[in-house]
Amino acid sequence: MKKISVLGSTGSIGTQTLDVVASYPEHFQIEGLAAGNNIELLLRQVQEFKPKKVSVSTQELADRIANDLPAGTKLYYGSEGMIEVGAGSEADTVVTAVVGSMGLPSTLAAIDAGKSIGLANKETLVTAGHLVTARAREKGVSLLPIDSEHSAIFQCLNGERMEDIDFITLTASGGSFRHLSRDELKNVTVEDALKHPNWSMGSKITIDSATMVNKGLEVIEAHWLFGLPYDSIKVLLHPESIVHSFVQFRDSSIMAQLGNPDMRVPIQYALTYPERWHSASPQLSLAEAGKLHFKEMDFERFPCLKLAYECGRIGGTATTVFNAANEVAVSRFLNRGIAFLDIERIIEAVLDQHESIAEPSLETIAHSDAWARKVAAEI
Repeated sequence: MKKISVLGSTGSIGTQTLDVVASYPEHFQIEGLAAGNNIELLLRQVQEFKPKKVSVSTQELADRIANDLPAGTKLYYGSEGMIEVGAGSEADTVVTAVVGSMGLPSTLAAIDAGKSIGLANKETLVTAGHLVTARAREKGVSLLPIDSEHSAIFQCLNGERMEDIDFITLTASGGSFRHLSRDELKNVTVEDALKHPNWSMGSKITIDSATMVNKGLEVIEAHWLFGLPYDSIKVLLHPESIVHSFVQFRDSSIMAQLGNPDMRVPIQYALTYPERWHSASPQLSLAEAGKLHFKEMDFERFPCLKLAYECGRIGGTATTVFNAANEVAVSRFLNRGIAFLDIERIIEAVLDQHESIAEPSLETIAHSDAWARKVAAEI
């Protein structure tokens, strides 16, 4: 039986991970759950899966749920609690489904503890890819991608030689506003932005999909996961989200991974790799799909993706600052403090003030992250 801890259990990826686990109770056991503020959902998860360790975001929330936990379940809170649920548990695999750069310390701690990582927190590699990948190699730990695009590339590369790759292509739906012009984006609302046409995701990732920041983060993540230069990582608009990504080899062959847009499929593959188990997810019918559409990426229409490529090529703390500025800007938009197009304006303004530091330490990354958040909040 495989033992699993889930960091970010009440979010979109976390809940779908538990859906997969619930489908195979004889094969999976939940060792730990870490959540933020959604304690009502967390308590329901605790009652169903009986984890040995649970963590919430604050001591106040921990005090509120302490008497509602089953006997034998240990309670923690904060960043230290998330580390304890991941690295301090008996889990074989830690699914890092926390949104944002807060997932970095717990992911590193889980790697140090020798846990396999089901990686759904792309910001971990965006902010500290050089440290995370080096630590994983040193500890002999697997980084199994859960993002649908990276899972697709991972599957396409099974049994292939890296030197035979010409380039990889990550597909992008285009998000909630893919049919709107730049001028039409000026007055879009939070409610409009949260209506993703294909995927069921949390609010932050849904906004990132609309700005194409999410795809930019995925490009940077792909660079670290697969060791490819940025010139070998392309992005293509694909509104149906059926071709999840593909690899072009030097003999002109293309290998793609297809399926309905359902995150439970890549989640399950990460949990069962190298095996493939039956899935309850609806099977794709290409006959019913009929047609698939593709379009070259317009970097003028989606300037945040262009910024992500530029930061990736610069390296160092540039990607940390890009991510931190975006997190603050998205939060301000969701709180109705700025307009949608102000997100990209804030990111660019923060980057203009930053001088990247190469090969940063964790301390330098934390300092750059905090600096970027402060500047982004004040613009």
